[in-house]
Amino acid sequence: MHSLPIFVKLKNRPVILLGNGEAAQSKRLLLERAGALIVGEQEDAVLAIVAIDDEAEAVDAIARLRSRGVLINATDRPDQCDFTLPAIVDRDPVLIAIGTGGASAGLAKALRQRLEQILPQSLGQLAKDLFQARPSIRKRWPDPAARRRAIDAALDGAGPLDPFKSIDAGAVSGWLAGPEAAPPIGLRIISVKSDDPDELTLQQARWLGQADVIVHGANVAPAIVARGRADAVRSLAEVPPDPLPAGLTVQIVRGDL
Repeated sequence: MHSLPIFVKLKNRPVILLGNGEAAQSKRLLLERAGALIVGEQEDAVLAIVAIDDEAEAVDAIARLRSRGVLINATDRPDQCDFTLPAIVDRDPVLIAIGTGGASAGLAKALRQRLEQILPQSLGQLAKDLFQARPSIRKRWPDPAARRRAIDAALDGAGPLDPFKSIDAGAVSGWLAGPEAAPPIGLRIISVKSDDPDELTLQQARWLGQADVIVHGANVAPAIVARGRADAVRSLAEVPPDPLPAGLTVQIVRGDL
């Protein structure tokens, strides 16, 4: 991972913007959408965007700002960037940022446009409704692990809150009032025939995304294992633990051997 993606709250905070022309104007509009206070070079700020066309002038400005400890985004100069500005899919409060590390703005744009077609406008309202329902969700599932599994099941492709489908108002309340779906528990075995995670079936990808424990041998590619939940326990072993831990255990094996 070449960079750590973060979301920075800029409302009423100063950001230096240098340059004129189309590139600078597009950055200005983006900063204004985020509520930033756009200031000049002499002002105090921790972030700066340099959108200057002239190479020598841009390099000089970057050097001056960097000497002050300011983090810099330099338009069309990825080697000079401390941070990059991603393509954004905005379903407020859901934000999806797509970055290529400066390799190709066109690729990031294409991915954003494809996601805009896939993600419904109701996604933002779903996030707001889930936030408002947090006390009720905690009350129904006081155990954190049980709560996570219940939410995972609801947001699954077969669940009542599938985020890739248009969600009606009241869907979250209906989910909370309805019967509890049985979460996946026990052992699931995934057989893979290559190191390519794109060859995982939809069901296999779902199991990995829901697993509490992932067991795999040394011959399973890290890219496959990485498709699991970030907080899932990873175990380098040929057999699953006995007895099985609570929740869902997924064992990945190579099926081409």
